[in-house]
Amino acid sequence: MRDASDECKHGRHASDSHPATLPKTARRRSAPPAWLVMLLVCSGQFLVVLDVSVVNVALPAMRNGLGLSELGLQWIVNAYVITFAGFMLLGGRAADIFGRKRIFVLGLALFTVASLGGGLAQQPWQLIAARTVQGIGAAVLAPATLTILTTSFPAGPARTRAIATWTAVGAGGGAAGGLVGGTLTEFLSWRWVLLINVPIGALVLGGAVLWLTESRQGAVRRLDVPGALLVTAGLGLVAYGIVQTETDGWASLSALLPLVAGLVVVAVFLVVEARTKAPLMPLGLFRLRSVSSANGAMVLAGAAMFSMWYFLSLYVQNVLGYRPLEAGLSFIPHSLSIVLGSKIAPRLMNRLGAKPLAITGAVISACGMVWQGTMDVDGTYLGTILGPGILMALGAGLTATPIASIATSGADPADQGLVSGLMNTSRQMGGALGLSVLSTVAAARIEAGDGRQALADGYGLAFQVGSGVLLAGILLMIVALPQRRADAAHG
Repeated sequence: MRDASDECKHGRHASDSHPATLPKTARRRSAPPAWLVMLLVCSGQFLVVLDVSVVNVALPAMRNGLGLSELGLQWIVNAYVITFAGFMLLGGRAADIFGRKRIFVLGLALFTVASLGGGLAQQPWQLIAARTVQGIGAAVLAPATLTILTTSFPAGPARTRAIATWTAVGAGGGAAGGLVGGTLTEFLSWRWVLLINVPIGALVLGGAVLWLTESRQGAVRRLDVPGALLVTAGLGLVAYGIVQTETDGWASLSALLPLVAGLVVVAVFLVVEARTKAPLMPLGLFRLRSVSSANGAMVLAGAAMFSMWYFLSLYVQNVLGYRPLEAGLSFIPHSLSIVLGSKIAPRLMNRLGAKPLAITGAVISACGMVWQGTMDVDGTYLGTILGPGILMALGAGLTATPIASIATSGADPADQGLVSGLMNTSRQMGGALGLSVLSTVAAARIEAGDGRQALADGYGLAFQVGSGVLLAGILLMIVALPQRRADAAHG
């Protein structure tokens, strides 16, 4: 039996071989069951997305345990998200070049080791450094998960269902972060929100080594490491400049210098990408309407929706007085709603089409954000948390699957890893910048008031501004997204 890499040298993956032409042992080794592939890659995706939000409920405990400042507290979240976003494109291209299984294993190993380091951290800088390395591991791992699915399932209903399941698991990981973080913080320690990744990561790592089959593109291209460093540095500088405005104002040098420097670095990144022979992000991809419009919509949707769990966690604990476990339990309906939205999206795409469904989901989520923005110091669970939370989460689930389907629909198979990484980068980049902007908006309102009411007003304003960002995303979807049925042909 030829190894999967040999198949790729002849212009195809091992999974492309027809099962009837192979001996029984070859079929078992070269093509593991679809459910097993789904289980392994979705487990990896779940861990990656879970760690975006799992720390939210644990933030007050982290602050008390390590003496973190408010600025340091925000960077516990942003250190992960920014490196996740900045290295995602590199991870996607690496999966195409070196093999999807190999990169999946490498990223998961790095993520697991960094989780151990974060759980054992004794100083704030150690925890932030561990979260940074976690983000790099996640960036290497995440695009490989989606690319393994898109290359393991044929185009059509099977691939649409696989993407929907992947999206649901990822969405569920983000939504379940509150419950997982609250439970671990309440009964063990904030350290276990990171340490829990170690045994799970080791288990998935072993399964991936044993059962996943290798696949890669035949053409060998070098990695654009300078591009990855530039885009990460640019995004980090912009986010840092936005954060500095909380204390120093938008006109201060401490804010303007990193903002301007970040924009300059991003501009240099674009110049490098236009001139290098093997760019991290081929700018020609953006000539595809499906790629450019879907990623633009993803940036705005991520900017609006990503911060939902962050501000809700702070509101229920700092204003309503919930314990960490109570805060986590209060988000169970949100988790169920976002998973439900992701799972029913493929059926609705068959009836409505991808574009109308994406717009509908974003409108539902925006309505929830407007409602959530009315929160006050006397809020109740049923009236202030449950109703708007279900709308926001359901809408997010309905929006993600059709946008992901549109984003990957027009790309050449050789660029599937890159486009998958680009889509995730857009979501995380929007989330990182959105968190920085909305945190700044909330902080300004909080500083203008006093006590719990000021906190409620600040968090509520963040949701109101977020709904405006999402409205801009809806307008972009209406104008720019191409019309596609769920199973549209590629091209």
